[in-house]
Amino acid sequence: MNNTIRYTVDNDGIATLMIDLPGKSMNVLCDAMIADLSECIDKVAADEGVKGAILASAKKAFVAGADLTELVTAYDRGVTPEEGYEWSRALSGVLRKMETCGKPFAVAINGLALGGGLELCLACHYRVMTDHPRAVLGLPEVSIGLLPGAGGTQRLPRLVGTEKSLPVILQGKKLQPQKALELGVVHEIAPAGELLDRARAWLMTTPDPVAPWDVKGFRMPGGAGANSPKNAQQFMVGTSLVAGMTQHNYPAPIGALSAVYEGCITPFDTGLDIESQYFGQLVSGVVARNMMRSLFVNKGAADKLARRPGDVEKSAVTKLGILGAGMMGAGIAYVSARAGMQVVLLDTDLAGAERGKAYSEGLLGKAIKRGYSTQEKADALLSRIHPTTDYADLEGCELVIEAVFENREIKAGVTAKTEAVIPETAIFASNTSTLPITGLAEASRRPERFIGLHFFSPVDKMPLVELIKGEKSSDEAVARGLDYIQQIRKTPVVVNDSPGFYTSRCFSTSTNEGMTMLAEGIKPALIENAAKMAGLPVGPLAVMDEVTLELGYKITMQTASDFGDDYKFDSGFPVIRKFVEELDRKGKRYGKGFYEYPEGGKKYLWPGLAELYPPKDEQPPVQEVIDRLLYRQALETARCFEEGVLDHPADADIGSIFGWGFPPWTGGTLSFIDTVGIKHFVAQCDRMAEVYGSRFEVSDWLRRRAGKGEGFHQV
Repeated sequence: MNNTIRYTVDNDGIATLMIDLPGKSMNVLCDAMIADLSECIDKVAADEGVKGAILASAKKAFVAGADLTELVTAYDRGVTPEEGYEWSRALSGVLRKMETCGKPFAVAINGLALGGGLELCLACHYRVMTDHPRAVLGLPEVSIGLLPGAGGTQRLPRLVGTEKSLPVILQGKKLQPQKALELGVVHEIAPAGELLDRARAWLMTTPDPVAPWDVKGFRMPGGAGANSPKNAQQFMVGTSLVAGMTQHNYPAPIGALSAVYEGCITPFDTGLDIESQYFGQLVSGVVARNMMRSLFVNKGAADKLARRPGDVEKSAVTKLGILGAGMMGAGIAYVSARAGMQVVLLDTDLAGAERGKAYSEGLLGKAIKRGYSTQEKADALLSRIHPTTDYADLEGCELVIEAVFENREIKAGVTAKTEAVIPETAIFASNTSTLPITGLAEASRRPERFIGLHFFSPVDKMPLVELIKGEKSSDEAVARGLDYIQQIRKTPVVVNDSPGFYTSRCFSTSTNEGMTMLAEGIKPALIENAAKMAGLPVGPLAVMDEVTLELGYKITMQTASDFGDDYKFDSGFPVIRKFVEELDRKGKRYGKGFYEYPEGGKKYLWPGLAELYPPKDEQPPVQEVIDRLLYRQALETARCFEEGVLDHPADADIGSIFGWGFPPWTGGTLSFIDTVGIKHFVAQCDRMAEVYGSRFEVSDWLRRRAGKGEGFHQV
């Protein structure tokens, strides 16, 4: 029985295949839907009364792609490359059957069609797409460690040429309706209400149901493989660029490029077979497992508030208060006003508050220039941000976020002033990156309504918010904080209170290790380049310059003051102290740090580093530098899990990737431990502890897990 596609035939002999997966908000290519599609194709082909068929969707989008919940466990289930090949061939075979069944198929693309959804469209003989701006086409598989496995690497290049198809296949570039029409990916665009009529009108012309590549004498636009000098250059340069971008940590882009090159110089069906072979290698590999699990499955669950206490009524913020109009406060104001909230932006003087609002004005100006917004929309957003110095203006706020200096006394002062005017039901959140929430809540009259909401800079671009539960934070406060994060379309992770929480604590281990290696005499260029080779976005010295050494210095001194004589300074702190106290090189904001920042020029490592920290004659292998950076962060994450700062491995992975840029190919910090193997991980940490110090020491708890072979993600 067909449960995913409604099959009807009208009086003109036009069949409609209406895709509508039960219980799903969006259509996906699951096993059931593929089987139903195959059955419907057979019906169309066998019925002499059917002239042709229309594929359409009963949901707001067309088809979002393959059901990754069926693929994400492939590696853990021991799926072989051969089995992955067969899965791809099965789907590809169904689409090829549709393409060659002798009846014309048109598709009405009423919304986004991504991955397998676009591949389904490409296998149709005619494509009509809605002109709605939210409708997009794309092949995003490389972003989750795969490649298009149902003809995407073969049909798209044959349709529009290699040059135009590679950005879509290798970079996941999405196509809006007009661009899709210009490239020739779709045949026409139309209002949503006319899609089916346009598709039906084409079918009524009795078109020839043959794909271009099945026509005798077909030549691929621009040539295939190395048959044209321009094409050969594209593949040579493309290979170099992909290797540079991926550092060979990500096999999917190279696999996709190879599938395009090898497949497109062969007959079409051979090309499909080549594509499936590469797909099988990828889907059975650990990198695809890591990326699918963390970047799609677990992130999707976090976005749907998987950690939200279930017994609290859903809430929405209509009026938000922000204390402090600096970079963080201004960024929070922008994303909140963009979500439709009235925002009270409070600072110590009106000029500062106005500068905070001007930050939004600047972002909107750029958006207008790039065609992403209009002046009318920008004016409406700006009208929702209200600069002030008067705490009385916070009256009626459901949520207030404090984003003032990292100083306990200052934060206590603004907390008291705020609670004097906001409703008793309001939630108070601190944007602190390091100071324990339980301690800050001591200044509150209602600590049960006090939480941490740690944003990342720049707020308008960074997707993560870390919600910190203090010892007295109530379930209601946590739930309402998560509702707000969802409202501004950010991804939340929930952690328990601790100095540095999770993200700041673990992120700082990487920068500390970088500075420690610098002091040891390891060349700064080796440190920075090794980090990038590992897949980190920038090197640890560059990161310190970005966040400023001054901030690291102040946070450390505040923490040392809190802990008194028991506090142990990190191994890299002497470097920070020297740069801040003696050299006045405080970071990028001040024009100098580990790097020089010439006006109008490109930054470069400060030559004086060699005099301060003379390089050793014998430098370590690149892999050793990479291991020190990655293992140190992962080990600190394991400690957070052991101490109860983290409750869920998924939060650890999501927080590490989206919070500070831990390499996505690893799946995140705890997935990294599982990937290298927990026994191997512990052995490596033991070795590094002997060589580099106690910061690599493994706890008895982690050693016991390793002894049992117990990783963090249970299959």
